[in-house]
Amino acid sequence: MSDFPTTARVVIIGGGAVGASSLYHLAKAGWSDCVLLEKNELTAGSTWHAAGNCPSFSTSWAVMNMQRYSLELYRGLADEVDYPMNYHVTGSIRLAHSKERMQEFERACSMGIYQGMDLKMMTNAEMQEIYPFLETHDLVGGMYDPDDGDIDPAQLTQALAKGARNMGARIERFCPATGVSRENGEWIVHTPKGDIRCEYVVNAAGYYAQRVGEWFKPYGGRTVPMAVMSHQYFLTEEIPAIKEWCEGTGKRKLPLLRDVDSSYYLRQEKYGLNLGPYERNCKAHWITPDDPMPEDFSFQLYPDDLERLEWYIEDAMARVPLLGEGGVGRNINGPIPYAPDGLPLIGPMPGVPNAFEACVFTFGITQGGGAGKVLAEWITEGQTEWDMWAVDPRRYTDYTDQQYCIDKAMEIYGHEYGMHFPQKEWPAGRDRKLSPVDAKVREMGGQMGAYNGWERANWFAKDGDDTSLEATETWGREGPWEPRIREEVEAVRDGVGVLDLPGFSRFDLEGEGAAEFLRGRIAGALPKVGRMNLAYFADDRGRILTEMSVIRRGEDAFTLITAASAQWHDFEVLDRVLPDGLTLTDRTKEFSTLIVTGPKSRDLFVQIGTDADLSLGWLTHQEAIVAGKPCKLARVSFAGELGWEIHARMEHIPALYDAVLDAGAVPFGMYALNSMRIEKGYRAWKGDLSTDYSLLEGGLERFVKLDKPQDFPGKAAIQNEKQQGRKKAFVSMIVDANGADAPYMSTVWADGKIVGETTSGAWGYRVGASVALGMVAPELAEPGTELEVDIYGQKCRAVVQPDGPIWDPENARLRA
Repeated sequence: MSDFPTTARVVIIGGGAVGASSLYHLAKAGWSDCVLLEKNELTAGSTWHAAGNCPSFSTSWAVMNMQRYSLELYRGLADEVDYPMNYHVTGSIRLAHSKERMQEFERACSMGIYQGMDLKMMTNAEMQEIYPFLETHDLVGGMYDPDDGDIDPAQLTQALAKGARNMGARIERFCPATGVSRENGEWIVHTPKGDIRCEYVVNAAGYYAQRVGEWFKPYGGRTVPMAVMSHQYFLTEEIPAIKEWCEGTGKRKLPLLRDVDSSYYLRQEKYGLNLGPYERNCKAHWITPDDPMPEDFSFQLYPDDLERLEWYIEDAMARVPLLGEGGVGRNINGPIPYAPDGLPLIGPMPGVPNAFEACVFTFGITQGGGAGKVLAEWITEGQTEWDMWAVDPRRYTDYTDQQYCIDKAMEIYGHEYGMHFPQKEWPAGRDRKLSPVDAKVREMGGQMGAYNGWERANWFAKDGDDTSLEATETWGREGPWEPRIREEVEAVRDGVGVLDLPGFSRFDLEGEGAAEFLRGRIAGALPKVGRMNLAYFADDRGRILTEMSVIRRGEDAFTLITAASAQWHDFEVLDRVLPDGLTLTDRTKEFSTLIVTGPKSRDLFVQIGTDADLSLGWLTHQEAIVAGKPCKLARVSFAGELGWEIHARMEHIPALYDAVLDAGAVPFGMYALNSMRIEKGYRAWKGDLSTDYSLLEGGLERFVKLDKPQDFPGKAAIQNEKQQGRKKAFVSMIVDANGADAPYMSTVWADGKIVGETTSGAWGYRVGASVALGMVAPELAEPGTELEVDIYGQKCRAVVQPDGPIWDPENARLRA
C-alpha cells in the first residue's frame, strides 16, 4: 500500500484497449507521471470479448486517419515492447450488391489512397480468386483492403500496457475509481486504496462511461450520450475444406469477408469461421428497471440469443456454403457501447475543466491506437494533428436524453454498414428541438433535417412528390428534391424567399474590457458599434478553430453568432479563457432567426411595415419593429442576395413568419441555402473551415491583421507561414459533374496524382454548373487551371475559378 501513487499528472479511469493506448501515448509524449486505474484485470470490459477485427475502411476522413494509424502502430508494437501478439493481416473483401454500394467503395478507396493506403476495387472474378468459397452470382463487385485483419485484443492491451510501464507510467489493477472531487484547480480521484491528486482526468470507462460521467456533473458535466447494445458473434468448429485450402496454398488465413448489405462479417478463426452480424432486430441492455446495469460485469456475457441471428446465418451460408459444414462451437454475446452516431467520444469533456473522454468505442480495437494518439495530443498540446470533430464529445449538446441515445443506438447498430446518403435523414431520435413555426413549415411541405437537434426544412415538397426514405437512397443529385431546390433558388434570385432558421448558436459577451478580450482572441479586427463582421479564431498553429459573426451592440457589448453544431465547442473557446469581470451568456434557446433575402426583400419590409432604416448598408444591424414585433435586423445574407436576417425572441417568430409569407416570400430550405452559399464561396464550419487548414490556406487572409498589437493565438505561426509559404490554397471550381456533386473529401487530381481535396460541393442553380470548394497545391490555384475531381469513382474535369464568388463576383446584388 505504501507505494500507491498519491499524485499524478493524469489519471485514466478504465483499463481496456483505449485506456491502455492513452497511457502508452501519454508516456510516449514524455508524460510518464500518469496512472491508469482498472477495477478488475486489464481488458475486463468490452475488450476481452471483442472480435478484434482491424479495418482501416471508413467514410469519415478523421476516423480513417485514426484507424490507419492504429494498424501502422500494431504492425511494429510487438517488437517495440517485446510482447508477442497474434496479429493476422489477412486483407478483407467488402461485397457490394448495388451500384450505390460500389460508389461508396469508390469514394472510400480514393480517400484511402490519399492517406497512403492500398485500397482496391474488385470484380467478382477477382474476389473469387482470393476467396474461392464465395458465391458471387448476385454481386456487383467489391473492395479489397490489404491491411485489414484481426488481432488478439487482450494481447494488444497488454502490449500497450507494457510499453507504457516501460516508459514509467503506472497501472493499478483491482483498484476501482469510486468518484472524483475538485480542490484548488486539481482533481482528486477516489479509490479504496487512497486518493490520487492530478491535473487531468480521463473517462475511458467503456460501457461504464455514463456511470463515471455522472461524477463530473457537479463540476459542469452532463450525462454521457450512449447506450449499451448486445452484440453476438459465433465460432464454428473446424471445417476440413478450410484447413485443406490453407495447407494447399501455404496461406494462414482467408481474407476477412464483410457482406455490408446483408450486415455481417465472416472471418476465419483457426480452421473454422467466425460470423458476426449486426442484426436489424437488435437489443439494447441495461435500459429498464427490470434489467439494471450491474455494479461489475467484468469478464461476463449475456445469455445466448441465437434466434435473433437466424436470418443472418442463413444468408451467410448462402454466400459461403462452407459455413454450413461447421457446427456451432461457441457463441459470444457481450455488451458493446454505442454513441448516437456510432462514433466514439474522444476529446474535452463538455463543460468540465481539465477532464477528457476516450470512451463509448464501438470499434475500440481498430480505433484504439489512433484514439490514444489523439487523446494524448489533446491533453499535452491542447490540439490534435488531424481535425477530430467527428469524434469530439462536444458534437452533442442538450438534446441527447437517454431515450434519444437508445433510439439512435438501435438504429445505428441495425444499420452498422448503412450508407449515409447526402439527402437521407435517418428517422430515429427526431423532433428534439422545434422552431416556433415548425408545424407551419411542415404544413407547407417542409422535409425536415436535424441540426444540433433543431429541426429545419431541407426542402419543400409539393403534392405528388415522393418523400419516402427510399427516395433519398442515392448519391446522385437527381431526386424529388431537385426541381424543388431549383424553384426555391430561383425564387430567391428573382424575388424574395424566407428560411426559418432556428438553432443558430448565440452568445452575449459583455463587461468592461470585452472588446480588448476579443481583439486578443480573433485574428482580425472588430466591427464598429452598429456594425457586424466575420471573425476567425485560430489555434496555436494558425489553423482554423472556428468562425463567428460578431455583432457589436456597444463599446463592450457583443452578440456572437455561430453554427448550430458549434454551440458547446464555441462557447468553450471563449469561456475557458474568459477573464474575471466579463459575462458570456448562451441565448441560443431564447431567440430564433428568419432569413429574408432576394432582390425584392426591401420592398417586402416596406409592405409589412417597419420603422427600420432600410437604406443602411451591408453588415449593419439595428433594433426595429417589423410587422408590429420587436426584433433585430442584420443586413447580411448567406445566400448572397440583398437581404436581412430577422433575429427575434421565440414568441415573436410566428407573427413575423406569417407576415413575411403573407407578403409573398417563398419558403426555401437548407439545401437551397447550401447551393447558394457555395456559389458565393462562403465557407461552412467543419467542412471548409477546420483545423486541418490554416487561415492562410483557407483563403482568409483578409480577416487576418498581423500588424495589430494583440498577440492572438496562432499569430506567430501565421507570420511564419506567410514567410515560408502555405502548403495548400483554397479554390472554387466548376466541375463537369456527371449526375452527382462532389462530397466532402473527394480527391482532386492532376497528371495522375492526388493534389488536393474538395471540402464541399453542390449544383449552382444561379450559375448553371456544379461547383466544388476545395484545397489544392498553391501552384494549381491559378484561375483556368484544369484539374480532375474524383466523384464516386468518376474523374470529372474541373476548372479553377478566379478568387472570389462565382455568382455576382462584385457583390453588387448583396449591396444593392
